[in-house]
Amino acid sequence: MAILARLLVSLGIPAFTATNGIVNAFPPQTLLHRQGPHQVSGPHLGTTSPAGGVTGWAAAGGTTGGQGGATTRVSTLAALKTAVSGNSAKIVVITASLSGNEVVSVGSNTSLYGASGSVTLTGIGIRVNKVSNVIIRNLKITKVLADAGDAIGVQEASKVFIDHVDLSSDRDHDKDYYDGLADITHGCTYVTLSNSYLHDHWKTVLIGHSDSNASEDTAMTVTVNNNYFKNVNSRGPSFRFGKGHIYNNYYQDMSDGINTRVGAVLRVENNVWTGTCSKALYSTDGGYAQASGNDFGTCESGNTAPSGSLSIPYSYSLLPTSSVPSSVVANAGAKLSF
Repeated sequence: MAILARLLVSLGIPAFTATNGIVNAFPPQTLLHRQGPHQVSGPHLGTTSPAGGVTGWAAAGGTTGGQGGATTRVSTLAALKTAVSGNSAKIVVITASLSGNEVVSVGSNTSLYGASGSVTLTGIGIRVNKVSNVIIRNLKITKVLADAGDAIGVQEASKVFIDHVDLSSDRDHDKDYYDGLADITHGCTYVTLSNSYLHDHWKTVLIGHSDSNASEDTAMTVTVNNNYFKNVNSRGPSFRFGKGHIYNNYYQDMSDGINTRVGAVLRVENNVWTGTCSKALYSTDGGYAQASGNDFGTCESGNTAPSGSLSIPYSYSLLPTSSVPSSVVANAGAKLSF
C-alpha cells in the first residue's frame, strides 16, 4: 500500500485511504510516512525535516509549512524575529538557546525548528496569529510570564502543526503567574498538537477562547495526540465548542484532565492516566464525548461526559492502550535534530 501511494504521488495522482468508513483524498504532494510506532498519512515536511509527517486535522488541511522555501539558521532573538516574519515560504532553524520577556510572531508558510533538543526559549513565547500554514517542531519553551502570554499561542489561524515540543514552567507560583502552555483559540481550524511533553504547569492547553465566543469557536477543528502531560493541574485540554480528536495521550499526575465544554464534541480514544488524578474526562455546560479504549487508572472519576458522536475525516492508527505510556514517554518532546 505504501509503495502504491508513493507511486501515485510521483505521477501526480492523489493517494486515497479509508478509515472508519470514510474515504480520504490528499493533495498530489502527499507522501506516506512512518512516525514512531504508528503509520500515518500526511504532507511532507520539507528537505530540512527528519522523518515523520503531519498528522491529524493539520494533515487534513494540507499543512506544509515552509516547504520549498529557503532555510535560515539563527542564533539571536533579533535574527529570529526577522527570519519568521512575512508570508513567503521559509524554514527557520534556531541554533542557540535564547531568553527574554516577549513574543515572536510567526508569518504564514513557515516551518520553525529547534536545531537540537537542547535549544530552549526561556521567557519567549511563539505567536501564530491570523496566519496560515505553520509548522513548529523540536523547541523547548519555558517560563513565559503571563504578561507576555502563552508559551505557544495560536489565534484566528488555520493549518498549524505543533509537534515534538517541550513546554513547561513551574508550580511554585500562583496559577496566573504564567498563562497557557499551548492555547488554541478564536476559531482556529486544521490544527494538531502531537508528540509533545507538557509539564510542571497549572493551565496547560486551552482550546476555545471563552464561553461567549461561539460565533468564532464553533468552527474549531483540533487534534491532540501522543502527548505526555506530567505534573500539571488542568486543561488536558479544556475544549470549548468545535470538534476535537484526543487520542493516545499519557497523563501522569494531572488533577483535571479532558474537559469538554459548551457544545464541544470530542472523540477521546486510548488515553492513559496514572498517579494523582481527580477528574479524567468530564463535561462543563453541555460538552460531549465519544470515548473508547481509555484507561482511567486511579482517577477519582473516569468518564462523566454526556455521550456524543464525531466522525474523523482523516486516516490515523491507534496505539494499543497498554503501549501508550512507554511509547509516549520515549518519543514525546524535543527529541529530533535539524
